[in-house]
Amino acid sequence: MKKLILKYHFFVLGLISFVFNSCNTKFRVWLGPNNEQKIYNLKYGEDKKQKMDVFLPSDYPEDSPVVIMVHGGAWKYGRKEHMIQIQKMLFSHNIPSINMNYRLVSRSKKITYREQLEDISRVIKKFNELAGKAELQPNNYILLGESAGGHLTLLYGYQHPEQIKKIIALSAPTDFYSPEYLISFYSRYSSPTIQKVVGRKFHRKNISEEFIKASPIANISDVPTLIFQGNQDFLVNKKQGLALDSVLTAQNVPHKLVFMKNTGHAARFFNKKKRDSIIYPNILKWIINSDK
Repeated sequence: MKKLILKYHFFVLGLISFVFNSCNTKFRVWLGPNNEQKIYNLKYGEDKKQKMDVFLPSDYPEDSPVVIMVHGGAWKYGRKEHMIQIQKMLFSHNIPSINMNYRLVSRSKKITYREQLEDISRVIKKFNELAGKAELQPNNYILLGESAGGHLTLLYGYQHPEQIKKIIALSAPTDFYSPEYLISFYSRYSSPTIQKVVGRKFHRKNISEEFIKASPIANISDVPTLIFQGNQDFLVNKKQGLALDSVLTAQNVPHKLVFMKNTGHAARFFNKKKRDSIIYPNILKWIINSDK
């Protein structure tokens, strides 16, 4: 049963990745009739994965935060095109955004989640250099991530509150070390992946400090956080979102948990009704409301 679940876990992630595998990776620019701009595959580093799409609508205030999107895919699959529908939605609401690719976990290339956090930092550094030309302020970002991308946005955001004003995490892993995680059935099939992400051996009875460093629930800072969690999420167990909600509540960090019933992983892909009536409205409200 365990092997079957593990195979299903990677099949789903691989299938989603395959769908977007033929997307164009060449640099190109689209200019709209009202000075809108869409810049595709702008390089922010030398690795072929280090590219980003920048969408600048026609009308936004100078203090508008830029939303940086981080795709999912178990840290070793996926592409920025997974997030394109969210980016288009933000563009239609005059919200500037960046949709980034990042280096994927690889033992041979010695890439772990740490290098992926470095890529978020590189994106921010690159856009800070361009912010003035876009009539936007540097270090004024909202991080939005899904699944593995949600884990990265939480971790980076909590570590860099001087740059990140808010975080939005959809179906995000948050805990790789607590006693509740270690004894759970979820840890039995997720720990082989987490071991590769952290780059350390996973010993259930003697967990390394490195797994604590990689867990968002152990790295909280006062960055307002919006969490989406499905109660039937098989790939990221519902207790992951609930654990983060509990810690944020205990530390009085402004946050909101959108806990969706009869909902699995990455619900926006598979449930248009929940996407349009729950997920997108909550994302927009969290971005636009200045009191959060």
